[in-house]
Amino acid sequence: MNEERKIEAQEVEGVAPPPKARVSDVREGFERKRDYLEGFLAQKPAEPSAIEPAGDLYEAVIEALKDIYDPEIPVNIYDLGLIYDVEITPEHHAKVKMTLTTPHCPVAESMPGEVELRVGAVPGIGDAEVELVWDPPWDPQKMSDEARLELGML
Repeated sequence: MNEERKIEAQEVEGVAPPPKARVSDVREGFERKRDYLEGFLAQKPAEPSAIEPAGDLYEAVIEALKDIYDPEIPVNIYDLGLIYDVEITPEHHAKVKMTLTTPHCPVAESMPGEVELRVGAVPGIGDAEVELVWDPPWDPQKMSDEARLELGML
């Protein structure tokens, strides 16, 4: 079953270059097809609203939250998973729903106030309201990958 296969090769001196397309070669009455991407590419991307996720004001609030650290764990409260929801109203008021690692946390009384002050200090935010919730309870699965890496959990 060992068949030898031979490849035949032909030697040539040179190959003539292919003909070039010329505008004069276009047939009379020929109409170029409309570029279907033309309208799509001309559209400008929609600017995100300042109050929606990925909007400037929303992102500024998230950055402010990332500046607040849990006193017992060297990770910011956002990456720790303590922030459950951030909402920016059309009037530019911030509503933050958060929890703590445990109801017996030593900063249970002061942390919501600090969050309210920091978020309220973001330029463009009119008022900040913090709601402290215990349901669902916090667990380590809520932490970001960055927080787990920082704590040696990855």
